[in-house]
Amino acid sequence: MAILTALAHRLVKQKLIWPLLAIAALFLFNLIVIPEFYRMEWKDGHLYGNLIDILKNGSPLIIIAIGMTLVIAKEGIDISVGSVLAISGALAVMLLDSYPLWAVIGAGLTVGLLCGLWNGMLVALLGIQPMVATLILLTIGRGIAQLITGGQVLTTSDEAFQFIGKGHLLGLPFPIFIALGVFLLTYLFKTRTAFGLFLEAAGGNKTASAYAGIRPKVIFMTAYAITGVCAGIAGIIISSNVASADANNAGLWIELDAILAVVIGGTSMRGGRFYLGGTIAGTLFIQALTTSIYSLGVEPSSILLVKAIVVIIVCLIQSDVFRQSFILSKKKVAQR
Repeated sequence: MAILTALAHRLVKQKLIWPLLAIAALFLFNLIVIPEFYRMEWKDGHLYGNLIDILKNGSPLIIIAIGMTLVIAKEGIDISVGSVLAISGALAVMLLDSYPLWAVIGAGLTVGLLCGLWNGMLVALLGIQPMVATLILLTIGRGIAQLITGGQVLTTSDEAFQFIGKGHLLGLPFPIFIALGVFLLTYLFKTRTAFGLFLEAAGGNKTASAYAGIRPKVIFMTAYAITGVCAGIAGIIISSNVASADANNAGLWIELDAILAVVIGGTSMRGGRFYLGGTIAGTLFIQALTTSIYSLGVEPSSILLVKAIVVIIVCLIQSDVFRQSFILSKKKVAQR
């Protein structure tokens, strides 16, 4: 009992309890309504099933959400990640016919880094509000991607490139290992260097952190640069998975799911403390919800509405103010 109490206390402290409960409730619903949801199949040395699809299809979102966590921790936001993803994927596919794979991947990550630095410069150096600063790249990013592709959907038959998004390792889809690697690198960067502490301090109080000797502008630039690289990685995975570059639809609205995942994971939009583990749990919940909705055969025109309703319910349950108001209202009813 003491072990369970300590575990529950740790989950609450790490802001993991509510997203994990949401995932558990969703999985219980699926067990009752669509038990075939959990059917797994081993075929040709690979594992298939809805649970595997959640991890595979959620890998780009996990990577994007990890970067989004860092910018939200400094009381910022980046709504341009979908456009950066499209630029990176388009550039990678365009270069495949002329350059080796390592150079293509390097180019995709570099353009993501440059986009992140651009956003960081606007926010940290020029003092433009994060929403407005990243709205600029959100608007022109799709245009840049269309210029790269010439307004067409570029396709590729490069098997080595397709392995990034379609390949398998140890029986599991390769994108899962990429997402795991990004999470571990970011977690180590947070815990084994001073960056995590400085980011939380600068996000909590920029002025006080500056007086303490921290350079908030450098921290903010770094956070946006990492987010740009994460978007670049996600762009390569998505374009590899579909063996093409679609400047119009690649990563469309993924920034909204990423922001939701971060918030559900317990990181406050007001900055300060951030929880990478909570972000992963929030991302898995959103992807599991999307997969469940498709499995239920919900009409495509209603998917966004159903998804929004469920997310609103989860966010309300997660709110301390809402829970306290609900408890007080129940007490008043009982007293009557």
